[in-house]
Order: sequence, then structure tokens, then C-alpha cells
Amino acid sequence: MAESTNPLSVVLVHGGFVDGSGWQPVYRLLRNDGYAVSVVQNPTLSLDADAAATRLIIDAQEGPVILVGHSYGGAVITEAGNHPNVAALVYVAAFAPDAGESLSTLIADPPPGAPVPPILPPRDGFLFLDRDKFHGSFAGDVPTDVAEFMADSQVPWGVDALGGTIKQPAWRTNPSWYLLTTEDRMIPPPAQRMMAERAGATVVEVPASHSVFLSHPEAVAGLIQTALRETAPTEVGA
Repeated sequence: MAESTNPLSVVLVHGGFVDGSGWQPVYRLLRNDGYAVSVVQNPTLSLDADAAATRLIIDAQEGPVILVGHSYGGAVITEAGNHPNVAALVYVAAFAPDAGESLSTLIADPPPGAPVPPILPPRDGFLFLDRDKFHGSFAGDVPTDVAEFMADSQVPWGVDALGGTIKQPAWRTNPSWYLLTTEDRMIPPPAQRMMAERAGATVVEVPASHSVFLSHPEAVAGLIQTALRETAPTEVGA
């Protein structure tokens, strides 16, 4: 493992339907380059609870943090990223809501012709993706056996989490980067671009599915490393 003198650490935040184990390829790449990395395990029951879980992990770090969120995890880091130890944000095919917005409001009016995620009707307050459509919609460029496991190990996503509204978007006060997935069938690329540009994020495009953290972990780790290099510790709390 190479040693890094960068004082920043990385905190990874997963999205809906999956858990933090999906970050393992990205985690390994960053760890092999000597970076300190922690992974949040969100309950995905409510935005407030997930933001609180993320702050617990931020508090456990020894110094400033690069906060990374995938998909719904982007909403979580937008809310939790106001923590004084957060130096920058990295969005990975993620939602980046503004104040007063929620995932429910962001997905209410999809662009014309955009694919509709195969989310099944709520069951006891939880959402799942249609198992038979999981591979094509969520993980189109992931090996079939891996996508099948993901479909069969879905984490129930609480309906209340989608309704949680952002109080103060952290991207207004922190530098941000955005990995835009051009083959995404969960969050339409035009919607990703709108949110990234609105946040003033530095955008990198990758021809990948929504599961880019598994299919292109090098691209994800590379963008995080860019944020690590370009973010000075003096920006913390700015």
C-alpha cells in the first residue's frame, strides 16, 4: 500500500436499494493509495436518520473529510455535508437537491422519453425494484451474476426517505465534483447534468450505468482522488 500524506479522509455514502458493501472496489483502490476511507451504512428509513448516521462517521475521522454520495446518497451528503469537518463533496450518479427539494419532487417530472425506474408499489412503507428488471435498469454494465445478487439482496428503501427535504444544501458552501453516468437508466443524464451545473460542480462523464461504483471503480476513485488533491484543508468550515 502506498502512503499518502494527504490529511483528508474519505467517507462513502451509499444510495437506495443497496448497502455500503458495494463500495468495496472503490474502497480498495483508495486504500491501496494510502487514503483513510470509511463507509456509512445508512438505515435508508428517512433523510434525517441517514444524515445523522453520516455525521457519526464524519465525527469519527481525525481530520477533514471528502464526502462522497451515490444516487440517494447524494441527498444525504447534501444535508450532512454542512458538518464543519467536510471539505468537499463528490456526487456519483447522484441526486443533488436544493433547499426545500426532496427526491420525490426531483423525480416527479422526468424528462420526455426518459426511462422509468422499475420501482414497485410500496409494501408496508418500503420500496423495492422489480427483480426481473434490476439488471437492465440499475446495473446494466455489471456482470449478470453480480446484478442478480444485487437484485436478490435489495435493501428495503423507506418511502419517508424520498420525502425528506433539504434544509441547507452543502454544495452552496463546499466545492463539489460530479461523476455523470451517460448510460444511466435510474437518474436520467440530463437530470444529472442539471443538478451538477446548478451546484457548480466539476463534471466528469463516464459511459456507465447507475452502478458505476462497481462497473468503473477506477473512474470513481479517480474523481475522488482529484477532489483530494485539489481540496486544501484550509477550506474546512469556509
